[in-house]
Amino acid sequence: MGKPTGFMEHDRRLPERRPVKERVGDFREIYQPFPESDLRDQAARCMDCGVPTCHAGCPLGNRIPDWNDEVYHDRWEAAFLQLAATNNFPEFTGRLCPAPCEEACVLSINAPAVTIEQIEKTIIEKAFTKGWVRPQPPASRTGRRVVVIGSGPSGLACAQQLNSAGHQVTVFERDPRPGGLLRFGIPDFKLEKAILDRRITLLQEEGIEFKCGVQAGIDINGPSLVAGFDALVLCTGSTRPRDLRIPGRELAGIHFAMDFLTSQNRVLAGDAAALTVQAAGRQVIVIGGGDTGSDCIGTSHRQGAAGVVNFELLPQPPEDRPPAQPWPYWPMRLRTSSSHEEGGERYWNILTKRFVGERGRVTGLETVAVEWEAEDGRPARFTEIAGSQRVWPVDLVLLALGFVGPEADTLVAQLGLALDERGNLSTGSDHMTSRPGVFAAGDARRGQSLVVWAISEGREAARAVDLFLMGRSDLPQKPCCDLPRG
Repeated sequence: MGKPTGFMEHDRRLPERRPVKERVGDFREIYQPFPESDLRDQAARCMDCGVPTCHAGCPLGNRIPDWNDEVYHDRWEAAFLQLAATNNFPEFTGRLCPAPCEEACVLSINAPAVTIEQIEKTIIEKAFTKGWVRPQPPASRTGRRVVVIGSGPSGLACAQQLNSAGHQVTVFERDPRPGGLLRFGIPDFKLEKAILDRRITLLQEEGIEFKCGVQAGIDINGPSLVAGFDALVLCTGSTRPRDLRIPGRELAGIHFAMDFLTSQNRVLAGDAAALTVQAAGRQVIVIGGGDTGSDCIGTSHRQGAAGVVNFELLPQPPEDRPPAQPWPYWPMRLRTSSSHEEGGERYWNILTKRFVGERGRVTGLETVAVEWEAEDGRPARFTEIAGSQRVWPVDLVLLALGFVGPEADTLVAQLGLALDERGNLSTGSDHMTSRPGVFAAGDARRGQSLVVWAISEGREAARAVDLFLMGRSDLPQKPCCDLPRG
C-alpha cells in the first residue's frame, strides 16, 4: 500500500480516448498518453484492504498490491519484476483483458475500482522502453523435446514456460505468422501487431522455434508428432464458430465474425491485397453482443459502413452490479466499449427468425422481440412477443455468436482424444488428455474464454508437462484460488 489515504484523495481516472472522428480513420490504438504522475495517483488508490481479493479475481494470481506500491514509490523496475513473476505477457492483458481483478477490488464495494489494468500496461511498456525486458534463455537444456500446437496466448505462454525449464520447444502454427487469435482475430485498434511481433522476437531469442504454415493433423499427422517429441501440448483454441441455422442462411452476405476480422487483419499486415469481406457503404447488422461483436462494430466503422446495428438475444444488463452477483464475483452488467461509442445502434431481447434476400443475396433480416423469465437472478427462458415482428434492411450480416469448441476432425481424431460434454478436449487436473504424453490448454480445453485465462492455462499446462517429463518441476504454480465468474 503506497498511501493509506490515497483512495479517499483521488478519483478513478483513465487515459483519454482519441476523438471518434480521428480514430475511426485508422486502425491505431485508441488511447492518448497518460501522465506518469496521474498513474502514481491511481496506484495510491490501492487500499490496505487486508485480504486482496484482486488476487483471486485474476486467473494469474497477479501480485497487484505489490506492484501498485512499487509504482507509487517510483520503483518501476521492481514493479516490473513483480508483474513478470506471474504474467508472461502483460502487454497483451493490459490491453485486452476485461479486468476481473478490478471487479474483485475491495474498493469497488462502494467506489470505482483501482485502475489495475492501466497500471499493468504502463509498467510493461516502461519496462520495454528502459530495456528491462530481455531474452532469458535457459542456462542448460534437459534434452527433452516438446511440441506446442497453436501460437495464441496459451500456446505462447506454455512454450515460454517449458523453454525456461530447459526443454527444447517447437511451436507449430497453421497461419503464416505466429500469434493465433492475437494476430488474426483481435483488431489492431485494440492490439497493434508491432506489440505482438516484439514479444515473438524475444521468444525466438530465448530459443523457441516457430514453424508457421504447418497444420498439425494435415501437413504432419498426429502419430508422427507423438513419435518425434517427448510431449505434445494442444493449444489450438476454440475455433468452431456457433452458427445460426435459420431460413435464408445460404444467402450471400452472411459471414462469421472471425472471417470478417481476419480479412481486415491480413490486409493490414500485407498478407492479402484486398478484403474478402467488407463493410464499406453497406448496412451492417452484427448478431451477438460480446467482445467479438464489439470488434466487428469498430472494424465496420473504420471500413466506412453506411450504418451498424447490433442485436443481442439476452436482455440489456443493468448498469450496476446485479443483486445475484455480489462483490467480489464477476457481474453481468452493461459494458460499453470504445466501438459502441463510435456509433451504431444496440438492441436487446431480439430473436432473429429468418434472413430475407433477393437474387441470392441477403437484403433483410426478420426478427421478433422476446421477453425473458428469470431464474436465480439470471435469464432462463424467453417467449416471443406477439406483434413485434420486424424486417430490418441489411447488406452484410456478421455472426458473432461465440464458439463451440476446437476442431476435432484431424489431429484430435488421429490421436483418438476424448472430448467432454461441451465438445472441448477432456483432461484431468494435470491437463493431460486421454492419451498419455498429450496435454491441452486454453480455449481448446476450457472453452471460449479470456486472454488472461489462456495465459494462465498455458502456464499451468507447462508445469504439468515439466512434472511428466522430469518427475519434479521448479516452474511456478498459481498461488491462489479463483473466484467463480458470477
